[in-house]
Amino acid sequence: MSKKKKDWKIEKERLLRLDREERRKEYRRQDFISLDKIPSWREENKNNDKEEGKEVTGGGGLSDKVSLYKGDITVLEVDAIVNAANSSLLGGGGVDGCIHKAAGSCLYDECHSLNGCETGKAKITCGYDLPARYVIHTVGPVARGHVGPTETNDLTSCYQNSLRLMKEHGLSTVAFPCISTGIYGFPNEPAADIALNTVKSWIEENPDKVRRVRVLCMFKRSSCQSGQLSICSGMVCFWLS
Repeated sequence: MSKKKKDWKIEKERLLRLDREERRKEYRRQDFISLDKIPSWREENKNNDKEEGKEVTGGGGLSDKVSLYKGDITVLEVDAIVNAANSSLLGGGGVDGCIHKAAGSCLYDECHSLNGCETGKAKITCGYDLPARYVIHTVGPVARGHVGPTETNDLTSCYQNSLRLMKEHGLSTVAFPCISTGIYGFPNEPAADIALNTVKSWIEENPDKVRRVRVLCMFKRSSCQSGQLSICSGMVCFWLS
């Protein structure tokens, strides 16, 4: 006998009422990663310096609040993960497909009710079977290697609108993929600059909402540079707490 299809509205209401311990029983995967298991970039460098016998000195700026993470965004236990979605919001390749697969069919059903999303905009759904309570879906620009004012503004809007939804829903932790750098062809270095600069500006404009920001990065080895932080094709994530 086949299982009865879940109603996404009922399932969403049920899941969002659960506390963290109850919610953990609902995760599809139990190998989730909580943020306390990921050291800050400064902590990691401090440990490396100690191992190499180097003097550990104080730091400053955004690098104090940076962590590098190489792994699967769908196992992060955060308030929200951001999905680099297509305009239909109904799933696709890359991280979009991975998130839909890990979250289960209710995510597709809720996304279907949203009637798509325009480039640069963002919409929010429940996380369902994910460790993340919510998924924020944003549609990045298709650059195909060309970065002009339109592409830059659209990508900036993706981060701004995602952060706006995070704030509106009272969330404190969020993880972003590196939007548009895959098949959409946005070059890695300007994409990283936009991600970091937009988040930094947002924090400065919302100082009462954020005590600390950490930036996580899942990356491939074809490295590029964005200020002090080496970020590459894959995922740039940040959490706010």
